[in-house]
Amino acid sequence: MEHLSHKRKLTIMIAIMAAMFFSAINQTIVGTALPRIIAKLGGMDYYTWVVTIYMLTSTIATILVGKLSDIYGRKPFILTGIVFFMVGAFLCGFSTDIFQLIIYRGIQGIGAGIIMATAFTAVGDLFAPRERGKWTGVMTAVFGFSSVIGPALGGYIVDHMEWHWVFWIFLPLGIVAFFMILTLFPKVDRKESESIDYFGSLFLTLTIVPLLLAFSWAGTKYDWGSQQIILLFVWAAVALAIFLFIQTKVKSPVLPLTLFKNGIVTISNIIGFIMNAGMMGALIYLPFFVQGVMGVSPTYSGYVTMPMSIAMVLTSAIVGQLISKKGKYKRFALIGLPIMFAGMIIMCYMHSIWMAVVSMIVFGLGLGMGMPVFSLTIQNAVPHKELGVVTASMQLFRNLGGTIGIAVMGTIMSSSLASNLKEAAASGKGVDVSKLDPQMAEQLSAFHNPQLLLDQPKLAEIQSSMPAEMQSIFTQMVDMLRDALSSSLSTVFFDGAMFLLVALILTFFLKEIPLRTSNRMPGSDASGQAGEGDQASNAQKALVEQPAK
Repeated sequence: MEHLSHKRKLTIMIAIMAAMFFSAINQTIVGTALPRIIAKLGGMDYYTWVVTIYMLTSTIATILVGKLSDIYGRKPFILTGIVFFMVGAFLCGFSTDIFQLIIYRGIQGIGAGIIMATAFTAVGDLFAPRERGKWTGVMTAVFGFSSVIGPALGGYIVDHMEWHWVFWIFLPLGIVAFFMILTLFPKVDRKESESIDYFGSLFLTLTIVPLLLAFSWAGTKYDWGSQQIILLFVWAAVALAIFLFIQTKVKSPVLPLTLFKNGIVTISNIIGFIMNAGMMGALIYLPFFVQGVMGVSPTYSGYVTMPMSIAMVLTSAIVGQLISKKGKYKRFALIGLPIMFAGMIIMCYMHSIWMAVVSMIVFGLGLGMGMPVFSLTIQNAVPHKELGVVTASMQLFRNLGGTIGIAVMGTIMSSSLASNLKEAAASGKGVDVSKLDPQMAEQLSAFHNPQLLLDQPKLAEIQSSMPAEMQSIFTQMVDMLRDALSSSLSTVFFDGAMFLLVALILTFFLKEIPLRTSNRMPGSDASGQAGEGDQASNAQKALVEQPAK
């Protein structure tokens, strides 16, 4: 599609961004509202599963669609993704318990994975790597814009409307995005010579599912050394071995192992994995601090996270332009990751709303600089015919990192919180309910669960029902819970910062090659075959394929 006129490309990009915005706004609007929704439905123990299942299904969908879209084109998949996402969102609004919500969020995740994989790959179809920097910045800004209005809107809905509208309010936008893609996006003929790797797809799925289940259940539902967790890891290892064997034998593998001979692709994917593990694992608990520790309502909680999104939008747009102009990208990752690290360190020590806002601004600036770089590096390092699968590999590693990070941070959060509550009770900060009136003791027993802090109307109801002489005890119990929760969150944010530090160190080993001004690799003819006598091409190829140290 690189040959299309500039006007035609712009109309296609508008359709792509409409689909992306629909998916992104439905993710960000849920983030702030989720603690209140979980408080309404019950099931605090399954809080991370609402996010984990979304990441799990989107991860599987992303990697499977990557290769298929190289064969069939992007259009049918992005349309399918929108339909899946709309159906999942519609059903989420009808959830009556946490388990239904988890299932329906899984359906949403399938749609999100398909949309994101095909949208970013379509940008690569339309523009040469040198131009993609600008458009990657614009696409990141679409995410950022959704992050600006989504959290505040989600908080407003759960404060003033039925929570079901969190999932339903943007469904009309999904219909608009569907018809825009249907009418504006060009159709691409199938590559008849390509076959579909069914067995590889099956065993890749059988690797991902038990692996993520093991990380999600370990330390919460089961002990890390339990038989169930060990069996899941063994299952994942066996499925992975079979998958790798299949990839060496099939004609058109779903995830070509030759990609990982490319040092740039390998190290970029590792950085994406580690960065998302720290970032997603920690940031998912930010609403716990704002709503649970500081007692801010969901509506205003969205305003606290808004500065991060605004900073990311502005920075990513500027950085995208600079990358396209200069053709250099590594420097932005080396600047952005330390800023992200600094922002998360501030989160470790925040004790007020203004410190939370400062940490959000700092983190958003770093995120806007660092995040777009790594998608650009891998797309620039491979031939156009591998664009879909290499983009999907980046999404795979990012999603795996985010899902595993959420699971690991969830385990850290749960164990730290249990330890902090136990210490508080032993130190005398708690209240001995056995010495109180049975009715009062029953009411106060709810304070052993931090979930209560996230349901502020319920908290106010309990306080108003207590006699005057019990108000001081009520305050003491709430303060104890908030102190324990705050200390646990500091631990989570610190661990997230350590992940970002590792990602920063690895970035120094990322090799930078010039951004191409065409979708054809240097030294290749119109058919994509390598030409002879092109010293620049040979030098670039040698640099790209050199393994990461």
